Amino acid sequence: MQNPKYAFRMRGTLPSRLDAFSDVVFGFALTLLVVSLEVPRTFDELMVAMRGFLPFAICFALLLFIWYRHYVFFRCYGLHDALTIVLNSLLLFVTLFYVYPLKFLFTLITSQLRSDHVQIAITQSNIPALMIIYGLGYAAVHLLFGLLHLHAYWKRRELELTATELLDTRIVMSENFALMIIGLASAIAASVSNPVKAGFSGWIYMLIGPIITIFRTIQGRKRRSLEAQLDREGRTAEEIRSSAVRA
Repeated sequence: MQNPKYAFRMRGTLPSRLDAFSDVVFGFALTLLVVSLEVPRTFDELMVAMRGFLPFAICFALLLFIWYRHYVFFRCYGLHDALTIVLNSLLLFVTLFYVYPLKFLFTLITSQLRSDHVQIAITQSNIPALMIIYGLGYAAVHLLFGLLHLHAYWKRRELELTATELLDTRIVMSENFALMIIGLASAIAASVSNPVKAGFSGWIYMLIGPIITIFRTIQGRKRRSLEAQLDREGRTAEEIRSSAVRA
């Protein structure tokens, strides 16, 4: 359990126009995922709409995950400078732009699992392009999160980040860049594969779980070691913050 003495200090506790604008964009992205804008008029139309429940749920969960990481970043650092606004705008742009490709991909996957080829159609020759589109979008999202944390690290003196906060920032930044590489690797694998085997490039995303586990394990071990060192030195939270700012 994390020592409250070394908990990440929340610097973005007050809502801002940037937060409000971002939430509106995320809300609009979720709206675009809606199965149908019209109420079904027959039972057959209802069943067609219900077949879109699973891809909708998957895309909803992915967008919610992006929103949560966005929320945590701005709660932790509270940055609203020009570069943060630019990076945040690019993140929102990519998220909004990729709503339909995301929905298309998971609708295709779930329809194939059900052997339902009526709901959505794609030729075998288009599979590589679809995997490239998804891989580049996945890489772009994590690249932007990585750059946001890198920017926060550059502003560590202004933010008065403590030693433990600096460690957390570096680990999360590195984790996002590693996840970005997964997306790029999948896109490259799809681009060099023949259309029949291009779909197997999706298996590269199975590395996400192990990579996150590795980084979180490293973070936990390094944090416990650092906290123990700081406790041995007997420094107060203010002294820890002051020494980190001078570093």
